[in-house]
Amino acid sequence: MQDMSESADGDRGPRVVALSWVDNAGISRVKAVPAHRLEHANRWGVGMAPVFDTFLVDDSRAGGPGFDSPVGDLRLRPDLTRLTLLAAQPGWAWAPADRYGQDGTPYAGCQRSFALRMTREAQARGIGLRMGFETEWTVEEDPRARATPAGRSGPGPAYGLARLAGSGPYLLDIAQALADQRIDLLQIHPEYETGQYEVSTAPESPVDAADTAVLVRHTLRALSARHGLLPSFAPLTTPSGAGNGGHLHLSPWRAGTNLLQGGGGPYGMTPDGEAFLAGVLDSLPALTALGCPSPASYLRLVPSQWAGAYQCWGRENREAALRLVTGGHAAPGTANAEVKCFDQAANPYLLVGAVIAAGLAGVDAGLRLPPECTGDPAAAPPATLARRGVRRLPDTLAASTGHLEESALLRRAMGDRLIDAVLAVRRGEEALLGGRTPEEIVEATRWRY
Repeated sequence: MQDMSESADGDRGPRVVALSWVDNAGISRVKAVPAHRLEHANRWGVGMAPVFDTFLVDDSRAGGPGFDSPVGDLRLRPDLTRLTLLAAQPGWAWAPADRYGQDGTPYAGCQRSFALRMTREAQARGIGLRMGFETEWTVEEDPRARATPAGRSGPGPAYGLARLAGSGPYLLDIAQALADQRIDLLQIHPEYETGQYEVSTAPESPVDAADTAVLVRHTLRALSARHGLLPSFAPLTTPSGAGNGGHLHLSPWRAGTNLLQGGGGPYGMTPDGEAFLAGVLDSLPALTALGCPSPASYLRLVPSQWAGAYQCWGRENREAALRLVTGGHAAPGTANAEVKCFDQAANPYLLVGAVIAAGLAGVDAGLRLPPECTGDPAAAPPATLARRGVRRLPDTLAASTGHLEESALLRRAMGDRLIDAVLAVRRGEEALLGGRTPEEIVEATRWRY
């Protein structure tokens, strides 16, 4: 927990604390309390309605049996171990919140509680997970801004050094704010498209990684506003663009040893490390409904765009949905896997919890990885893909939702309340946006995440 006595710019402690949670449509929601009421909120919680379980991206509701009643209440309780002064918003602090029933028991539909429960299940089997998210976003000039934007990237090459001439002050402010908030920044740089950037943070425990992803995005929103910019974390911001990914990096550990190194399996993986990744790979069609939760996601998830559109794995293969990063001899302990197919519309707590569940199922079954994919699957003959067991991931939200609905593994892990709410939201998003043109889908979602 960050010291609350003084903020980064010398002001005294926070006056208001934002308590946030992420809903099943991937939208971060908030209730805020005065700082002097934080202890009361920690003890008794802050009221919020259960109907948020089926809110859609446009704030309408999918509803459904058990989810559309105006009666009932839950309690938001902050996790004060993550209480953080917001460097870009003096006077404000932030804490992630868990949802409880009025009787004080954890709410079965709480996504963050699900992630914590799965983390503990892994720990009970002697497996610790280290995870981290990449955050990609795209900015445009805010027409409401009075000042000339200082963070304007301007046209230029993908990843081009020239783009730092305009965006250097913006990225410098981001790096400083993240440091002030005790976030370990690994990389920050211009990305592929004009006005697009990426932040990568250090690996943490699964729940901490999801918390950090939420905090990073809010920090980027606040600093973008200071620089006269509008940020978008949507899967696509233009119908023809590459889009914003939300890649998840992970590594399983036991007794201080990285299970993706030092073994006799492919590229030195141990049997349990390989089995964990095989479990994740096996469940990817269902996991796609959690990591690619919008019709807009499937405009991004296309072959030959480094989006990971095929259910396969490969060492440093950026077209595989599961990319193995071996780390090399110069970086012992850094081997990890990157799940590339996910995007920024996803709820990070749902993702880390479900990925752990899939990985543990792989360990329990002693799964082994199929043959490695060494090139772009889209360029391989269909017979070769079939022989290697390589399949295209679902290309519509309806298809991935069907895989999630059929997954007994994820229903057991998530529980009926949580998975039924997620399924209701996915069907609702498909009904809301599924019949629209790509241009209409992009326009409807680009400023929502």
